[in-house]
Amino acid sequence: MGLFKEFKEFAVKGNVMDMAIGVVIGGAFGKIVTSLVSDIIMPLIGAATGGLNFTEWKWVIREAVMEGENVVKPELALTWGNFIQVIFDFLIIAFCIFLVVKGLNSLKKKEEPAPEAPKGPSQEELLTEIRDLLKNK
Repeated sequence: MGLFKEFKEFAVKGNVMDMAIGVVIGGAFGKIVTSLVSDIIMPLIGAATGGLNFTEWKWVIREAVMEGENVVKPELALTWGNFIQVIFDFLIIAFCIFLVVKGLNSLKKKEEPAPEAPKGPSQEELLTEIRDLLKNK
């Protein structure tokens, strides 16, 4: 029973719950940004570059072997264009996350500085007090 109680305490700690919520929201945010890249940005880039599509770029190592309509051996290729597309997606996602974090940080309530501790007497005042006490003795 002690192991279950310990796990329960761990699972309901604020940091674990915050992390779980962050993972779920991050997954959804990733889908939104991926759609932004694939459905909006890349078609615009394709239109600007005359229909250029990174995902179609590849280096064919071995052509597919066909017998009529049937594929005997599939094509073997390095799809480096898809790799470029994934890098591009990552950079846009990273930039979007940067903008979201920057926006959230600017919305955070500015923390007021802690009130300063009351200042004690200066050295001169202490020395004056000591002198007066010694005089009175």
